[in-house]
Amino acid sequence: MTRFRRALLSVALMLGMLGTVAVAAPASAATETDIKDRLAAVPGLTVLSEQPVAAPYRFFILSITQPVDHTNPRAGTFQQRFTLLHRGTDRPMVLHTTGYNVPEYAFRSEPTRLIDGNQISVEQRFFTPSRPANPNWQQQMTIWQAATDHHRIVQALKPIYARKWVSTGASKGGMTSVYHRRFYPGDVDGTVAYVAPQDVVNDEDSAYDTFFTKVGTAQCRAALDGVQIAAFQRRAELVARYQAWATENQRTFDIVGGVDRAFEFMVNGTTWAFWQYSLESDCADVPPATAGSDDIWNWIDLIYGLDSNTDQGITPYITYYFQASYQLGYPDTSQPHLKGLQHYRGQDRAQSYIPRELVPRFQPFTMLDIDIWVKFAGSRLLFVYGANDPWGSEPFRLGPFTRDSQWYVAAGANHGANIAALKPDETAKATAALQRWAGVTPPAASFGASGTSSYIPGLDDHNLALDRRYSL
Repeated sequence: MTRFRRALLSVALMLGMLGTVAVAAPASAATETDIKDRLAAVPGLTVLSEQPVAAPYRFFILSITQPVDHTNPRAGTFQQRFTLLHRGTDRPMVLHTTGYNVPEYAFRSEPTRLIDGNQISVEQRFFTPSRPANPNWQQQMTIWQAATDHHRIVQALKPIYARKWVSTGASKGGMTSVYHRRFYPGDVDGTVAYVAPQDVVNDEDSAYDTFFTKVGTAQCRAALDGVQIAAFQRRAELVARYQAWATENQRTFDIVGGVDRAFEFMVNGTTWAFWQYSLESDCADVPPATAGSDDIWNWIDLIYGLDSNTDQGITPYITYYFQASYQLGYPDTSQPHLKGLQHYRGQDRAQSYIPRELVPRFQPFTMLDIDIWVKFAGSRLLFVYGANDPWGSEPFRLGPFTRDSQWYVAAGANHGANIAALKPDETAKATAALQRWAGVTPPAASFGASGTSSYIPGLDDHNLALDRRYSL
C-alpha cells in the first residue's frame, strides 16, 4: 500500500471516528435520569400512571400528599390528584388550575400551545377523589387552603422544571389561578385567566340583569323569555314528565328539595346556560312559545340538562356550590318576566344546591381582598372575557397600580373566549406578553391562522370552559 493510500485510509478512519463522536449522545445525556423516575423521587409524589400521548409529549397522572389543613399539619393528609403533560425540562411550565376535577386525558391549554411548554393540571381540593375522609368544610375548604395546595406543588416540581412558570385557568379555574397569585405572587411569572368572574359584592347583582337586557338581539331575548314562560305555563305536565324521567333513570331530587323546585331552577337557568354555551347564531333554534311540549322539553334538556338538578348531577359539584355560598359569591338574577310564574322566587341560590348541614355563613370580605390585591398589587395578569358570556358581567378589573397587565373582551364570544378569538392586534399583543413572561421568543412555537401554535389532534380538541364538567 503506498504512503498516499495509507494517508487517505488514516484520514477516512479519523473522519469516521469523528462522525461517530458527533452523533453520539453526550455522556451526561446518556445517563440522564428518565423523567418518570425523577417524578417518583419527589417526596410525597406518586406516579399513578403514564398514558400514551402524541410525541414529543409524555403524559402522567400523579398525586401528591397534602395536609388536610395547612394551618395544622397534625390534622392529617389527603392525596391530591393532578396531571403532567411533559414536553421537556428545558421548556417553561404552565400551571393549569381547573377549579374542579382534573380531566384524566391529555390536553394543551392555549398558553401551553403558545409557549410550547409543559403543563400541570390540578384537581381542586375536596373534588373527589381529592377529598379527605372527614373534611371540616369551613376550616379546610377556603381559597387560601387551595392556593397553598398549588404552592406546594410548585415547590415540589420547580427543582425539575427550573425554567419560567405561568399559570392559567378558565372560568372557576381562572378565578383559582388569581387566588393563587394573591397569596403566593412569586410562584409563577404571569397569569392568564379566561372568563373568570369576580363577585366583589355578592348582594349587588344588577350587572347581570343589565347584561340580559342587552345581549344579542331583541328578537332572541324575546324568544328566550317566551320559551321560559311557556315551560312554566305547562308546569304540571312537564313536572310530571320530569318525575317520570327521574324514576326511569333512577334520579332523585332530595338536595334541591323536590322535583318541582328542580324543574323551576332548571327553567330559570335556561337563558343563562344558553348565552354561556351557545352563540347568537343559535337563537334560530329556540322553540317559539307555541311549540309543542316535546320541542320545549328537548330544548331545555339540550341547553340546561335534565340531570343537572338531580342529586346525582349536583353531587360532583357540591364543593363548588359550597365555595360559592362561603366565599366566592353567586349571581342572583331578577328575571322580571317570570314574576308570578315562579313558586320559589329568590330561592335559586348556591345554598339550595348543597346539603343543609353544609350551608355556611358567607364571608363578605374575601373577594374584596382579592379585588384590592389585583388593583393595587397585581402584576403580569392577563384577563380574557366573552362579550356574550353572562359570567363576564362581573369581571376582574385592573386598577391604578396593576402592573404589566392586559384585559380584553372578545366580540360575540361566549364562555369559551380565548386569546385567538380577539382582534388580530390584540391577539398579537396578548401573545407577546405571555411569551415574554414565559421567557420564550415567538419562534418557540409555529403559529397557524388561529394565532395558536401548530394543531395536535387529541391534545388541542378541548375547551374546558365549554365543558359542563369543568365550568361554572
